[in-house]
Amino acid sequence: MKTAYKLTILSLMLLAFAVVGFSQNVTVEKPQTTTQNLVRGTIGPLSNNASWSNYSVFNEIPGSALFPITSSSTVFYYGFTAGTEADISNIVLYTTAHFSSTITAATPVTLGGVSNPSINLANTSVCPVPPTATTPCIVRFDPLSLTLSPSSDYYFVVYFASDSNNQAIGGAQSAIGISESSMGAFYTGGDNTHLTVGQSIPNAGRQQPIFLMYVMNN
Repeated sequence: MKTAYKLTILSLMLLAFAVVGFSQNVTVEKPQTTTQNLVRGTIGPLSNNASWSNYSVFNEIPGSALFPITSSSTVFYYGFTAGTEADISNIVLYTTAHFSSTITAATPVTLGGVSNPSINLANTSVCPVPPTATTPCIVRFDPLSLTLSPSSDYYFVVYFASDSNNQAIGGAQSAIGISESSMGAFYTGGDNTHLTVGQSIPNAGRQQPIFLMYVMNN
């Protein structure tokens, strides 16, 4: 009788452990990160802004345009509309106080782990179809461990090397008026990706974002 009683208790304990173990497996699943826009992206239809050899392209993300989303990472997406290879010499994100042109931080940005990538736009694993204004090739830069703040403005800057490949590349740009966009852009001749804290963002006419299509959390 005692033996049967002990076996019954042991069976119940094993069942209890099995239930606990199964419950733990269910509850420890990692939540999936929802990809969100941190600012309103480029809106279409798109046009092709071409020929970027020896230019630094500045895309401005005003702090006042940020959505009320807290994210520990920031990811930039470029849209190419022409060309077979883009040769980038350097990439940087400048931070300023809101409405100020004085640089408070210069954060290196990479693509594929390097700051001077060559992007093979003719490779179908990069661009499934040849890039055009109607079928832009979207390239995702490496995520930054950075939380964007409404009290700051940001300038995502890419310098395209002086070569024949970059003469043929094109950047996605909205064909709709500048007033419809929350982001802005301008460009300068030469390499302006090595400015330091305390220096100023160049002053140039603002237009629709060039190349930059999305700023996201993932």
